[in-house]
Amino acid sequence: MKITISRIAPLLIFIPILILRCTPPNLCDPMQNTGIGPIEKLDLVPVNTNVAAEGQVLYDQLCRVCHNEINQMEGPAHWGIINRRTPEWIMNMMLNPTEMAQEDPIAKILAERVNGVEMPDMNLSEEEALKILEYFRTLQ
Repeated sequence: MKITISRIAPLLIFIPILILRCTPPNLCDPMQNTGIGPIEKLDLVPVNTNVAAEGQVLYDQLCRVCHNEINQMEGPAHWGIINRRTPEWIMNMMLNPTEMAQEDPIAKILAERVNGVEMPDMNLSEEEALKILEYFRTLQ
């Protein structure tokens, strides 16, 4: 296969954009990026099924309009999210979605996938966000 400029040109444009958006590099590693917001470190304990059930109720009330567990809708699907993002990132996305959408490279990419739609600020308390996170931990 002959390599031509027309085949390389898109890469020459895309690679610098990716590098600039992901400085320092761990910001684009979804299992290293903790996001932007009040949660810097979160130590998880074994799943509490009662708290997860409360989280599912909150999810059904507040999140299901734009999300579901299996299919991308207006927002991404949440099945297995705990294996794709750090718990801190997930919490910061729920607690600080506006700043995350403006400054976090992963949140920007997710918004681009849904035509620039950003997650609205649901004004969740940290306790509510933890309950939803606990529900997410059951989706594996």
